[in-house]
Amino acid sequence: MAIQFETLEYDVGGIKTVVKAIGKGKPVLFLHGAATLEGFDFAEGLADRFRVLCASHPGFGFSGAAPHVAGMSDMVLHYLDLLDILDLPEKPHLIGFSMGGWMASELAGVARERFDRMVLIAPAGLNDPAHPATNLGEVAPQDLPAYLAHDVSVALRYFPDGSDPAFAEAFGADRAREGETLGRLLTPFGMGHPNLRRFLARITNPTLIVWGTEDRMLPVSQAPLWVEALPDARLILVEDAGHFVQQEKPETLSKIGDFLAG
Repeated sequence: MAIQFETLEYDVGGIKTVVKAIGKGKPVLFLHGAATLEGFDFAEGLADRFRVLCASHPGFGFSGAAPHVAGMSDMVLHYLDLLDILDLPEKPHLIGFSMGGWMASELAGVARERFDRMVLIAPAGLNDPAHPATNLGEVAPQDLPAYLAHDVSVALRYFPDGSDPAFAEAFGADRAREGETLGRLLTPFGMGHPNLRRFLARITNPTLIVWGTEDRMLPVSQAPLWVEALPDARLILVEDAGHFVQQEKPETLSKIGDFLAG
């Protein structure tokens, strides 16, 4: 049975911005990674306690084109504007996954007072040369699922298998569209910011770092760096999980929910 989301649409500075919402309770803003191929179905695991707002970034997923995007600061400004429009009744929690973790870090670094607690799931952004991320340019397309999940069958759910040409065509078009926006987003510094630790030092919000022990995209050895850089952080390591922690080990969402509930 398909998970039922509300579809909310806003005009944010002339950009059609689509938010998939599910659940009731204190709001949680979720920022996705560098693609939307895995969707937002994981949010059902939080919807019993929270109203989860899964926004598609400008130029990604369900949202409109964003030819103005030239770096992460444009995304930060976009989400500050979206928060103004949403005018939520209370401070939302903030969750960022992968590239969305980097985005959440810059967002909370400049506007920590807009959020309650924060969760970073396998966040990108630090670009520490001693703990290098995988260079996706060196990964063959057919090998990518094995970099996204330790149990590759979990990642393969989201990729074309040759049985549906229309899905394969749409999948390719979506990845090309998102890849074009991503390229402009990464032009200044690549997948991160050289001064990201300065942003992290400002985030006094209680923060949970979540990382799969078998992550082949962003090494789990980065996790202690985030804990050390954040003033109030704790860490959950998820055994036998790759980059897609919330899809591969959905029981982790219960722990995330417990943290957010305080």
